[in-house]
Amino acid sequence: MRMKTLMILKAGLVTLLVILLAGCAAKTPAPEKQVSLATQSIAYAESSGAVEFAPVELEMAREKLNMAKRAMDRRENLKAKQLADEAMVDANLAEAKARSAKAQKIVEELKDSIRVLREEMNR
Repeated sequence: MRMKTLMILKAGLVTLLVILLAGCAAKTPAPEKQVSLATQSIAYAESSGAVEFAPVELEMAREKLNMAKRAMDRRENLKAKQLADEAMVDANLAEAKARSAKAQKIVEELKDSIRVLREEMNR
């Protein structure tokens, strides 16, 4: 009887150890690369004029990056990765909107210059 109890106890411990090891192996690693890329994307967006031309999207990117960093601190790595990825997408959108707005502004200035030249030619 005692031998049987000991074998059941050993089997239970082995099963518990396997479950614990599997749980540790399944953990998502800290998304340091994604956070770094999101930080760079925000910097690019800022330098391309997003502060002026896409402030809402830029602010969303910053907020999501901060949330990702806080999630990493809490070791919620999957959530942190998702938030960092979203921050990068928002920053890329802000950069694209800023570049588009700048290009549109240049087009309008060129149109005004052409209009002035035409007026001068017609005098």
